[in-house]
Amino acid sequence: MFDWNDLKYLLAVARHQSTSAASRALAVNQSTVQRRIVELERRIGQLLVQRHPTGYRLTAFGEQLLPLAERVEQAVLALTRQVETFQREVTGVVRVTCPEPLVYRITNSPLLDRFYARYPGLKVEFVMSDKYLDFAKGEVDVALRSGDTDDNALVGRKIGDSLWAVYASPRYIARRGRPERIEDLESHDWVGFDESMANHRAAQWLRQIAPAAHVVARNSSVLGLVYAVKSGIGLAPLPTALGDAEADLVKVLGPIPELARIWRLLTTPELRHTPRVAAFFDFMVDEIDTLRPIITG
Repeated sequence: MFDWNDLKYLLAVARHQSTSAASRALAVNQSTVQRRIVELERRIGQLLVQRHPTGYRLTAFGEQLLPLAERVEQAVLALTRQVETFQREVTGVVRVTCPEPLVYRITNSPLLDRFYARYPGLKVEFVMSDKYLDFAKGEVDVALRSGDTDDNALVGRKIGDSLWAVYASPRYIARRGRPERIEDLESHDWVGFDESMANHRAAQWLRQIAPAAHVVARNSSVLGLVYAVKSGIGLAPLPTALGDAEADLVKVLGPIPELARIWRLLTTPELRHTPRVAAFFDFMVDEIDTLRPIITG
């Protein structure tokens, strides 16, 4: 099968009867026009263009293909106009929930600039939370979420893996030493989550492996844990995407297999088919190679 895109080179040569004029019309090099025509002929198995003293002419077979190629061109132009109309008409706000550190990473990447260039009528509003917000209550439209979800009504796409390890500051290690094994953790000071995050997997893991651990401070967010560990008051499990990025944190154990989860892009089936959410969701899926390192580090 040939490349549909090569038909535009055939059409340009037919209309301009010159590869140089066709190259100017298409804003490419003349050699590109010639190469793509040769490739089209090779794939079809027939000569389409012949050179004459007065310029290039289509062969008899090329003349037969010309009206069909023109129909393909018209269909592509109609499709392009429809897509552009859709992009102009899609308007509104897309509310996206994710942990606070991700907002900084996303807004300092080229992702949103490219999204707004494609959909100038849409705006992204971030709802920052380490908790799982309720789609049913209309709090959000899309979630960037790691961990287990018991909401089977959601649909989504895997982005990457969320890995966690135990971190400490150099100041803490100098004062209290460095744990070498899981069994050492119970004798250390910890920074943990407060009651509002009691069901978080990191909180559950700490209760299981070190039930008598001395918790010296509690926080309601992962970012709060990062700042507390950097202060030197205790250890904490943190996402490696955050912990490894901090020059004044040391990974002392891990990654911890029990804390590994999947990052997902999630929404409801109903929202998935609304124009504004579909535009954002599909854009993020298209940009998944850019999004993955932002999310996972």
